[in-house]
Amino acid sequence: MCAGVLVEDPEQPFLDLPLDSPLAQLSGAAVRYVIAVGPQAGRATMRLQDPAARDDTPESTKPFTVARDGFSLNCAVACEAHERSKLERICRYMGRPPIAEQRLSVDGDGLVVLELKRAFRDGTTHVLFEPEDFIARLAAVVPRPRAHLLRYHGLFAPNARHRALVVPRRSPKSCSDGSDEAPSPPTAPMNWMARLQRVFALDISRCPKCGGEVRVIAIVTEPHLIVRILDHLQLRDADAPEPRGPPQRVG
Repeated sequence: MCAGVLVEDPEQPFLDLPLDSPLAQLSGAAVRYVIAVGPQAGRATMRLQDPAARDDTPESTKPFTVARDGFSLNCAVACEAHERSKLERICRYMGRPPIAEQRLSVDGDGLVVLELKRAFRDGTTHVLFEPEDFIARLAAVVPRPRAHLLRYHGLFAPNARHRALVVPRRSPKSCSDGSDEAPSPPTAPMNWMARLQRVFALDISRCPKCGGEVRVIAIVTEPHLIVRILDHLQLRDADAPEPRGPPQRVG
């Protein structure tokens, strides 16, 4: 054991993560390939194996790849600034969903069956889940609330002493004619209109009737006012539930 972080387990030599929250418990169970919830909690995940798919040949490591105790790190993929098509392929690979719906099914016992794209070396071709445990596996891949999805370590860490030596800073744009005009201010973050346009392809900054620019007068967040406005415009379904306000932080 190393400072209570690395715990040697002959069967599962994985990281011993602090399970201080339900999400951490689900993530820890997913990493260790054990059932997270239900009467079978703590037991190994059910699998289907095909002896013909078993690969007993010595495992070879790809160049610039390190594999240890169920984790692997590959550093062989690099993308130059001008390789836009390669960058797109990498982004599509990183943004792919956790599972493919085409390989999901339900067997006669009501178990959720996930067919693997490629069989494991031990011949595993399918993984079986109880419906409740399958939902727990999906919850394990949901980002935690108010948690960063990207974390930097070493020289790239926010408080690294020598971070300024490896991370370039944006220099103020100076005028090409050599004048003493003040540099342009840094680019402002996108507003909520621009974010809606980028994510949902909805340009609400233009009027759909005349095409003119829309000016924001006020932002309505009170549920009772939203109901009155929608009722006046006859845009609310009578059977629709009452709108709720934004979530409030506790503590």
